[in-house]
Amino acid sequence: MPCLNEAETVETCVRKTIRFFEDSGIDGEVVIADNGSTDGSQQLARDAGARVVPVIDKGYGNALMGGIRAARGRYVAMGDADDSYDFATLGPFVEELRDGADLVMGNRFKGGIAPGAMPPLHRYLGNPVLSFVGRLFFRSKIGDFHCGLRAFNKESILRLGLQTGGMEFASEMVVKATLQKYDIREVPTTLSPDGRTRAPHLNTWRDGWRHLRFLMLYSPRWLFLIPGLVFMTLGLLAGIALSTGPVTVGEVAFDVDTLVGASAALVIGFQAVLFALLTKVYAMQEGFLPHDRRVQKIIDWWSLERGLLLGGLLAVAGLGGLVASLLHWRVNSFGELDPRHSLRIVVPAATALVMSLQAIFASLFVSILGIRRRQHPPLVDPTEEAAGVVDAAAAKVAGERKAGERKAVEGGLTRADAAESQDAAATGDGEATDPASGAEDGASVEAGGKAEG
Repeated sequence: MPCLNEAETVETCVRKTIRFFEDSGIDGEVVIADNGSTDGSQQLARDAGARVVPVIDKGYGNALMGGIRAARGRYVAMGDADDSYDFATLGPFVEELRDGADLVMGNRFKGGIAPGAMPPLHRYLGNPVLSFVGRLFFRSKIGDFHCGLRAFNKESILRLGLQTGGMEFASEMVVKATLQKYDIREVPTTLSPDGRTRAPHLNTWRDGWRHLRFLMLYSPRWLFLIPGLVFMTLGLLAGIALSTGPVTVGEVAFDVDTLVGASAALVIGFQAVLFALLTKVYAMQEGFLPHDRRVQKIIDWWSLERGLLLGGLLAVAGLGGLVASLLHWRVNSFGELDPRHSLRIVVPAATALVMSLQAIFASLFVSILGIRRRQHPPLVDPTEEAAGVVDAAAAKVAGERKAGERKAVEGGLTRADAAESQDAAATGDGEATDPASGAEDGASVEAGGKAEG
């Protein structure tokens, strides 16, 4: 539970959770991630049976990550310490986790929102809109992106590498778990009015914008690609239609002024599409977004050479258009021209030139992003390297000399032992009574001595 000055409710939340553990036969603990309370919340939580973990970095997400890392269990449930959620109803969450779920989300819209528990602006606009955006952008099936009561497999969540420190932490967890194709499930959850007399920490517009900003930044497709394709399509169709003359729809006439607007839309759309590609490449390489095979195929196809070729072709087309406009001006003795005719040559030519530079710069930037970082061994001073070679050679010679001396000593000892054995056999000190047998034994030892020497 994240906690910042929750003296009015933290004790109640801790006791409810401990009672749930006892009733369910679960060996669990309550961790209070204190974010700098000054009202004695820490001691109240300890007295109720919780373990308090101080988290220095301010923010909802920072407090939660501090508590998650400090938790000792396999499964972790998180919820606000304001008594708006009933921790005695964690049973369905635990059942889903034991069934293999990675993340179990509460859904307040299915479980019920008590009167006064959520401001109308949040209930009918903020949460539904942001949850809809999350489902649209990331193809998630979660109905309540921002429910504060959820449970998860600790190891799975830590693998996500969650980074945000504010209220948008709730969105980041769902988004990254969805992108990693985790098993995410929902259970109905009831939201009750909290037990505090002070105002909540949540700021409607500031935190709402932070959620929306996060959702957009983590979806290059909806932030850049789709708007870019729409602009490009509209600009291209309008440009083609107006390239030969004005177009009249009913009583409305579209002419060269619309052609200029179409050119701008085409350039903006093309730039947005390139931004989508560049953002995706960077996010994949830095680990913000998972690897996408389709994007990788585009990157593999779009080499620097192909990008330069495309840019070169557009530049040739643009320069050709400018030359044609100069010839048209020359035909008119470099005098005043009718813009309804001249702009139909100049505008497409200028558009092609701008897009050629965009294609070239984007190709260069993609190539820069593709440069792999490599660790090289440190340089060695030539003098030190030569000294090291000499030392190694000297050590090798010394080792060989010692080995030779050792072999010589061992060989001498063996021959001496063999001689003693022969003397013993000749004088009859050995156990063998047959002279032939004694001679044979002596020869065997001698042979062994020679082999060892």
